[in-house]
Amino acid sequence: MSGTHGHVGHAADKRIALLISVLALVLALSETLAKSAQTSALAANIEASNLWAFFQAKTIRQTTLRTAAELLEAQAGAVPAEAARRQAEKWKQAAARYQSEPETGEGREQLAARAKRSETKRDRAMAAYHHYELASAAVQIGIVLASASIIAETIALAWIGGALGLVAVALCAIGLWFPLAVHLV
Repeated sequence: MSGTHGHVGHAADKRIALLISVLALVLALSETLAKSAQTSALAANIEASNLWAFFQAKTIRQTTLRTAAELLEAQAGAVPAEAARRQAEKWKQAAARYQSEPETGEGREQLAARAKRSETKRDRAMAAYHHYELASAAVQIGIVLASASIIAETIALAWIGGALGLVAVALCAIGLWFPLAVHLV
């Protein structure tokens, strides 16, 4: 028995060792992709937060200018009419500019659109991150099962480990190209 196992088992052990090496490569890849996606998600989240804060500041300035213009117009008798009208008009123009500044991209409309794009990037990166994390878990289990197959002399464990490696590759592909298509988490 030991002689037969030695020859056949040795060849099988080599194939399982190769499988474990490939699984380790998939693990390294999925972990690297996960870290990259996590970093991208954090950067996009910070960008979106900054843009929404800028949007809010523009909203406050816009409201302040509109209120000042309305107040000045309401006090028309207390201030020379032409001066009050000119100042109120300047404030109204500034308030309108705060709403939309296509040339600078810093009007409220442009800021909101940019913030929403950053949120979309963040959401896509987080979805990809979750796929990569699941891939890492699958391949880690695959490595354990493939390793155990050598000790237990049960080839089925190596097959299951290999199948988990294929699942991990599929999860990485989904995370890379279609992270929002499949919702696992």
